[in-house]
Amino acid sequence: MLFQEIETERLLLKNISFDDREFMLKEFSDDAVNRYLFDVEPLSTLEGADEIINFYLQPEPRAQHRWIIVLKNHDIKIGTCGFHCWYREQNCVDIGYDLQEAFWGQGIMSEALKAILSFSFKNMKVSQVNAHIYVGNDRSIHLVQRLGFKFNGSTEICSFRGNEYLHNIYTLTNSTIK
Repeated sequence: MLFQEIETERLLLKNISFDDREFMLKEFSDDAVNRYLFDVEPLSTLEGADEIINFYLQPEPRAQHRWIIVLKNHDIKIGTCGFHCWYREQNCVDIGYDLQEAFWGQGIMSEALKAILSFSFKNMKVSQVNAHIYVGNDRSIHLVQRLGFKFNGSTEICSFRGNEYLHNIYTLTNSTIK
């Protein structure tokens, strides 16, 4: 099995499972968590949570994976992080992450992302990680920049609820990792 649980100083990155369905409903029905997610409606049912979990539990080898971020000292689930799409032929993966608002500004997501970035370069053998970030999501932009990601000059437009949202693509390569 390629995808395994990862431990850091403060965190356990636990592989997503059906035991996480109530947490996923709570996480993705939260307005603060969903503020910059311009791809799907906020969750309102456990069945919606099951759909997300099913997406990330496809048999390996798969192009996506998600970890639940757990505070080790308190054994509470506080967010998720992982890979939306792994382009094996291009040795590239797209990263995604979210965190409950009560835990913003504590370095938690930085700690989690450092762990999965290391995992992606060492275990998945990717040479590039991309983050597609809404241009107004300053906290996320600053986070990836602190980790060494660079704006790669590419943008994309995401259409959601009849509106268009500009996203910049930030890239980290194995040679630029901090």
